[in-house]
Amino acid sequence: MHMGEHTRIRLSFVSPPTVSLSSLAAAVVAVTAAAHPPVLSKRVVHEARTFAPAGWSLHRRADPDAVVPLKISLTQSNLHRLDEYLLEVSDPESTSYGKHWTPERVAEIFRPSRESVDTVHNWLTNDCGIHPKKIRLGPNGGALHLDVTIAEAESILESEYYVYRHSEDGEERVAFENAYTLPEYVAKHVDLVTPSLHLPRSGASLARRAGKSSPVFARPSGAPKAAITDAEVPTDADHCDTYVTLECLRKLYNFYYEPVVPQKNTIGVVEVSNEVYQGQDLDLFFDKYSKSSVGDRPELVSITGGHLNPNETNTSFLGESTMDFELVMGLLGPKQNVSLYQIGAAGDTWDEALVAAFDKSYCSQSGVRSGLDCGNKPTSNVISISYHFEPDYPDPSNARILERVCAEYGKLSLTGMTFVVSSGDHGVAYGSQECFVNGTLVTQPDKGGFVGQFPASCPYVTAVGATQLAKNHTIADGEGATSDFPSGGGFSRIFPRPSYQKRAVTRYLNNYVPKSYDADVFNNTGRAYPDVSANGYPTVVALGGKFTRSGGTSAAAPIFASMIAAVNDARISAGKGPVGFINPALYSNLFRSSFNDITEGSNPGCGTDGFPASPGWDPVTGLGTPNFVHILDRFLLLP
Repeated sequence: MHMGEHTRIRLSFVSPPTVSLSSLAAAVVAVTAAAHPPVLSKRVVHEARTFAPAGWSLHRRADPDAVVPLKISLTQSNLHRLDEYLLEVSDPESTSYGKHWTPERVAEIFRPSRESVDTVHNWLTNDCGIHPKKIRLGPNGGALHLDVTIAEAESILESEYYVYRHSEDGEERVAFENAYTLPEYVAKHVDLVTPSLHLPRSGASLARRAGKSSPVFARPSGAPKAAITDAEVPTDADHCDTYVTLECLRKLYNFYYEPVVPQKNTIGVVEVSNEVYQGQDLDLFFDKYSKSSVGDRPELVSITGGHLNPNETNTSFLGESTMDFELVMGLLGPKQNVSLYQIGAAGDTWDEALVAAFDKSYCSQSGVRSGLDCGNKPTSNVISISYHFEPDYPDPSNARILERVCAEYGKLSLTGMTFVVSSGDHGVAYGSQECFVNGTLVTQPDKGGFVGQFPASCPYVTAVGATQLAKNHTIADGEGATSDFPSGGGFSRIFPRPSYQKRAVTRYLNNYVPKSYDADVFNNTGRAYPDVSANGYPTVVALGGKFTRSGGTSAAAPIFASMIAAVNDARISAGKGPVGFINPALYSNLFRSSFNDITEGSNPGCGTDGFPASPGWDPVTGLGTPNFVHILDRFLLLP
């Protein structure tokens, strides 16, 4: 049965000899109406998919008698006003700047309306013939749940379920092939339905699969790595072109700050699955660069069973988490407690697992799987994320999930949180050089359209690109965009450009974009990123009992996050609140001279030179690298 066709039901009637023609006609009408609910509105495609993610293939039709837990997530109220609400508390010119919302107010304002609940419930009972006792309203009123057979679900959604199988691990999931429909009057009250079209790009688990040398989730990790001897490792800032030390970072960005009220301030770093740090590596690093921090460890906050493995010896599992904490804890010193948000094997939903852990309403309103922590984990004023999971591409089924998570970043930002995210290490391509060719993601084509990455492309996070000193250059010479790997940056194909960056980005588009780049190459109306940048190579870290040069935008993000944590400390000590969503301020006139402008370099990919760096904002290094003292002064001017 193709999508849009109705199942044909053969009916048999045995009429008593005395039945009248009118009675028979009435009986036929009644039975037919029961088999085919009345059409109250035309059907519209609610979600569609042009292709299944890599690794998934259609295996067989789903068993029509199998029971599926259908979840119909409802549209949130007032979501169209999220930008307005955020600007009220984050625009330096707003009289409500810094007046962040309570989580309770956020939940109340965005809770789906009673009209949405009633409309979808009545449709299920009256038009679809579902008994009311089978329908459950989830906690916080975010979704309707019903256990139905595959055949019933197919009738409700007018599509066909298939079993898809993953080529790497044999995992099987049920999903529609290309689309499903809803009545037009119902569709505006429904965000998404699960299971429907959504298949993870990476199979069953975020955990590394046995025998695989690389994680199935994505960490930028495009920067080259090289072991160095102890004798080579400097502690000063005299060789920052070849060895980036903590002192290099302090001098580059004028970042000399000792926390004043660390017990009142919070910063957290996100790690995923098997990526863990080793305490002995932290101490090796601290003994060289921050002796007072020896013995210090981040505070573990386990999400979906995330845990540390103190016996891990595989350096491919150790490098990223270790680098994060050596940088954050080394730059902020021993007084500031740092949280480790260790996300366990959350399958294809690590980013959803994170936001759900902070906001229990997300579990109710979204289509995430069961078993996630929901609103029971402590938040931090600043969250540093150096992972990404999905490409930013406009396939509707992909876009709808990313829009859900992005909106949650915005809602959490309303409460005063700042999300700092790495921009990626593959230039204008995604992952291992995935680019658009004829509307499809293709790995390493000769030439293709640019592909962004999420969550850096979300307008409610601060995306950080990477810079470095050219060979034989000193700090006085200034930095350029990274040349040992291309720093990620570009334009979202999903999220529109937010108002706070239109002026800066329009200037770039009008003056610096290569004229050969047309609409197929990139979306010139999309959210542009990165927002800022910081040094990303060659970062000195201790790893596996020895020192190594590493880096990436996964180093740049925690460096910048540390500075915002220091800003929060100063504001809290002055009787003010944390800065929360910082992008509108960073792009404002107030902060115009707060960055070191980066004008050299580019971020090649997809068979092109990518975008060139330029005076002012550019999609390679953003607004530039921070001058911490200037940024601190301006944030202290704000209420």
